[in-house]
Amino acid sequence: MFQYRQVLVRLRAGDTVREVARSGLMGRDKLAALRTVAQQHGWLDPATELPADEILVAAVGTPRRASSTISSAEPHRALVKAWLDAGVQGRAIHAALQREHAWRGSYSAVVRLLRQLRGEVTPETTVRLSFAPGEAAQVDFGAGPVLPHPDGKPRRTWAFVMTLCHSRHQYVEFVWDQSSATWLGCHRRAFEWFGGVPARVIIDNAKCAIVKACSHDPLVQRAYAECAEGYGYKIDACPPHDPQKKGIVESGVKYLKGNFLPTRGFRDLADLNAQARGWVMDEAGVRLHGTTRAQPLALYALERPLLRQLPAVAPDLGSWHRVVLHRDCHVQHDRAFYSAPFALVGKTLWLRATDTVVALHEDYRHVYTHLRAQRPGQRQTLPEHLPPAARQFFERDRRWCATQARAVGPSCTALVERLLGDRVAERLRAAQGVLAMNQRYGPARLEAACQRALAHDSPHYRTVKTILASGADRQPLLDPHTPAAYGRARFTRSAADLFAGDSHADGTLH
Repeated sequence: MFQYRQVLVRLRAGDTVREVARSGLMGRDKLAALRTVAQQHGWLDPATELPADEILVAAVGTPRRASSTISSAEPHRALVKAWLDAGVQGRAIHAALQREHAWRGSYSAVVRLLRQLRGEVTPETTVRLSFAPGEAAQVDFGAGPVLPHPDGKPRRTWAFVMTLCHSRHQYVEFVWDQSSATWLGCHRRAFEWFGGVPARVIIDNAKCAIVKACSHDPLVQRAYAECAEGYGYKIDACPPHDPQKKGIVESGVKYLKGNFLPTRGFRDLADLNAQARGWVMDEAGVRLHGTTRAQPLALYALERPLLRQLPAVAPDLGSWHRVVLHRDCHVQHDRAFYSAPFALVGKTLWLRATDTVVALHEDYRHVYTHLRAQRPGQRQTLPEHLPPAARQFFERDRRWCATQARAVGPSCTALVERLLGDRVAERLRAAQGVLAMNQRYGPARLEAACQRALAHDSPHYRTVKTILASGADRQPLLDPHTPAAYGRARFTRSAADLFAGDSHADGTLH
């Protein structure tokens, strides 16, 4: 229509058809037809107004567009569309048509058909979200560089990024994993970095935050829900497979990977985080942001007073885990072991771990709280949690045996000391067995039995038991010395006497 109106203006000004055609606005035949229609409607009179586009279209007809060239691959249109929907590339489609359908067309024909098919698809529309100061922050993880881990092996790092949606100011921290404890700790340090808390935090459906992803009713992990309650913000989980809902932090992670990581070297994780903090304040924070057209730190100065205040006492953040109480009356967490009452063996418990303590719960009933282990393999055991037999076994150690023996008498003490002092065999259970007879026979009889066993130089558990069972402890103890009649015989000689004797001068015996 603009072309038609330009031609009418030239004709009204007195230009001839030849002059207008020479300018390239329109061909002579088409110009002649337009002039004829204009004369019929009186449009060439300069005193009249030019017609509206609707009237002009009704008079001259809708301009015909040049028909697009029909691709020679048109007979295979349905098949090509199915491949296009499946994500197959154009080169692969061209090769498949030639290989499987004996088609001899060019690749350009495939390109034209693909262009037509893509043009028939209704394009997706989107709306850019805007956020008021302090309204929201977005959080995401991104892959970081590979660095030497404290265990001596190289390991991938991960960049935790929280971006304030209004100012685009960032908090960046590189960590070793994406566990729940790391996730919670990064949130705490991010809020302290910003000096406040946004009204809501927009996150992806990471396992450390969301147990079950859902568009309408996502199930938030218990530990993360406690964190949100403690700091006073709301958790806004994106619908599954829709990361555009947190496109601000997605762009921030991409900017971090493209601007910060490629041009720097890092010694370790501490050096990486130190350089990241400097980069955020000295470069990323003072750049002219492509969307806001302002410096993030400048907008952050206006946004910070509108953030919610940090709580006076930081919430005690802890991660929750479902654990099973094993038959040794211990649960395992982070390669350490914590005891629980033996009556709960085989049951599933809730374990809440913080930096300092580990608490065990049966459903909503608190069971016990242990100090957190300081090293892998450490066992935090409360004796009261063990079965009575095991508790009794651990309680009756050497010190207990010595104390109980002294309460019985000196003979019992001497016998127990000889049992515990054996240099070859461990005789602790024998000493415990001797002392256990005190409950059945009493201390007087046990003391007498021990005295008789020592008199016969037989400090054994079975000897004391036999004496008590036979009642020999109640009989008077006889002198165990050998009578003179059984003394040294006339012709018996000791080994010293046997080999002793007068020797000749040459050293021989006689």
